[in-house]
Amino acid sequence: MEPPQSAGNRNASVPFLRDDVCGDQQLEIRSKGIWDLGSAESFLHYELPLLHLQLSVIFLLTYCLHFFLKRLRFPRIISEILAGIILGPSCLGRMKEFSDTLFPEESKLILTTLSKVGYLFFMFLIGVKMDISMIKKSGRIAWAIGTLSLLIPLVTVIPISSTLIRTMKPDKKEAMTVVAVTQSLIPFPVIACLLIELKILNSELGRLALSSAVISDLLGIFLITMATYVRAAIESSLIVGLKSMLSTAYLLYAIIFVMRSVMYWIISRTPEGKAVKEVYTIFIVLAVLISAILSDYIGLQYLFGPFVFGLVVPDGPPLGSTLVARLDTFVSGFLVPLLLSYCGLKTNFFAIFAASTVSVLCAINFLILVGKVAASLIPALYCKMPLKDAVALALIMSTKGIVEVGTFVSFMDNKSVDEEIFALVTFTVLITAAIVPRLVRCLYDPSRKYAGYQKRNVLHFPNNGELRILTCVFRQDDALASVKLLEVSGSKESPISVYALHVVELIGRSSPLVIDHRLGQKSSSPTGSRSQHIIEVFNYYRHQNRGSTTVQVFTAISLPKLMYDDICALAFDKLASLILLPFHRKFGANGKIILDNKALRTQNCFILDKAPCSVGILVDRRKIRGPSSILSMTLLFRVAVLFLGGDDDREALAYAKRMAKNSRVHLTLVRFVSSNEDSYDKNQNGWDRMLDLEVLKDMKFDSGQMGDVIYREEMVKDGSDTAMIIKSMEGKYDLIMVGRRHDRDSQLTSGLTEWSELPELGPVGDMLASSDIRSPVSVLVVQQQHMQCKK
Repeated sequence: MEPPQSAGNRNASVPFLRDDVCGDQQLEIRSKGIWDLGSAESFLHYELPLLHLQLSVIFLLTYCLHFFLKRLRFPRIISEILAGIILGPSCLGRMKEFSDTLFPEESKLILTTLSKVGYLFFMFLIGVKMDISMIKKSGRIAWAIGTLSLLIPLVTVIPISSTLIRTMKPDKKEAMTVVAVTQSLIPFPVIACLLIELKILNSELGRLALSSAVISDLLGIFLITMATYVRAAIESSLIVGLKSMLSTAYLLYAIIFVMRSVMYWIISRTPEGKAVKEVYTIFIVLAVLISAILSDYIGLQYLFGPFVFGLVVPDGPPLGSTLVARLDTFVSGFLVPLLLSYCGLKTNFFAIFAASTVSVLCAINFLILVGKVAASLIPALYCKMPLKDAVALALIMSTKGIVEVGTFVSFMDNKSVDEEIFALVTFTVLITAAIVPRLVRCLYDPSRKYAGYQKRNVLHFPNNGELRILTCVFRQDDALASVKLLEVSGSKESPISVYALHVVELIGRSSPLVIDHRLGQKSSSPTGSRSQHIIEVFNYYRHQNRGSTTVQVFTAISLPKLMYDDICALAFDKLASLILLPFHRKFGANGKIILDNKALRTQNCFILDKAPCSVGILVDRRKIRGPSSILSMTLLFRVAVLFLGGDDDREALAYAKRMAKNSRVHLTLVRFVSSNEDSYDKNQNGWDRMLDLEVLKDMKFDSGQMGDVIYREEMVKDGSDTAMIIKSMEGKYDLIMVGRRHDRDSQLTSGLTEWSELPELGPVGDMLASSDIRSPVSVLVVQQQHMQCKK
């Protein structure tokens, strides 16, 4: 948000300061038309026709510029600011006749008002889009980057800039201090707009940048707002400072507690899958305007109330998404471009004449850039992020955009900065907006948007932590099969958090959406939600496992070709360590295939390739119908893990070890060892073998201490021996777990790969999923998370 301004305006010394605009001229709004033959005045002497012409010229020039510049991959903000610069005193506006005709001084009040209304609603929508819950979910790297990228520039640049500006005039000193503080901030809206422009908002890099920006922006707002009250208390009195704090507290209470309750009531009145009624949208828009009036009335900047209001709007459907859908086109397509063009109109490059000002401002910007890059780069590299991605992240955190120009045009209106400094800042924003996206595109490949830097898998998750599992269901029997597995996956010592996603194909003209069933929306149809039968299954499961499990149910309605992206995005958003997917084939009571869903198989393959965490494909052979049948499960659940070595087998074993903490589970670990020891040493990577031995060591110890854990080794010569042993295990277990990928040259699987029908299950998983198996044994094929290698 906005940083402190010059001390010449006390209210302008901190963010959200008031900048009053006064005008006492009586203006005629509309002309009498061409039929008023007695009037010799030009229609441009009337405000409404003149405004129409101004808007037409501004937007026509903007779209013409963008038509050419977008082919050079310049962002839209460049065209919008350049349009204003061309029409302003830097170009055509230097011609007095042009300026007096199209942009006379008395008409600029209306453009100023429209641009500020646009900025108001822009900040409200940014608040709606800003997910402050990301702060809770942010890891240490996001906290480190968000905090350091704000504090390092503030701590280092302000003292250095004080030395650089010692010889300047007092008004220039104050203006340069304003510049130093403003440029040190990292505005969330600018980062979000850049990520959307680059189409990497939902990537691992984008999410990290967004989390860091949220932390930095909110921390900056807090620090500068506190500075506001301290300064008010010092320059006026302690009573004034306390009154300011109390007034702000009352406003925050009204927005956070009163209005948020009203918004949840609106959500409860909205049917699932439907948009919020238009009357509710109008009510919220009026409330946003009232919050702006109250903010201005108590001495804060008018943006403060709308921004906080946006933060407390429940994100996503139905309310947050409806507000964005209904307001974003008008705000982002009309009001915000007008604001940027207005900033261009105020830019006068001919006002730049003092070499000392230019050199000092360049030095300040360079120091801030170095501070931000170092603050982002060092924590990223420390956490083993690839160098290219770390540099891309540092560039993203250093970008500039609409918040800077919007803030400085407000500063210039209240005389905190002069034309020279404003022109230099605008030039800096243009250069940054042109260069940073190009550099990021060169450094970061958006096709890797779910590539992981942090380990989100079962193996590296704390044993006693709450493991997050996303289970995807397409039918009720998928839900019942996953519940059977989840029931033995958690315990009070090792709890789990389950996110159940019912995936529904988008049919007709409905828009894709994700429904969160915890919001308490009423059903959109008299017969209930289309996911009601799925919800009942998981509600029953939650009720039966209170104390060891939390459950949250979602419905994703999407096109078949995009379903995998919804699943990966939800897993990414919820920081899941494991995605459970149903097998695309369904088996009857006699073991025969009764359903073969090719589209589901395609989805599973996409998810295995793109997932941000580990993935398990569950092959269910137990026909369980209806929620009540869950009660009929046996008290003993027999699990076998087939261990041939490698990342995926270690992941499957880590999941099984958590299951073993459940009193119902009896675990058997079968390790396959090649009878040809030389071949074993040759074909297995030495590091992998060491990791295998490390995870097996605990199991060997547990098998000697615990009666419900068995460890045994099987010596085999080739894949046929492995297949025979696995075949003999069919009827002895309720669930067999195995990793998906194994060494292609391993003697343990030699000959199996050639006969593999389903490569997404791996050679062993493919054999276990065969219709030749008649026993009701389920299979879980596990793939460990793809980690992005450091380069």
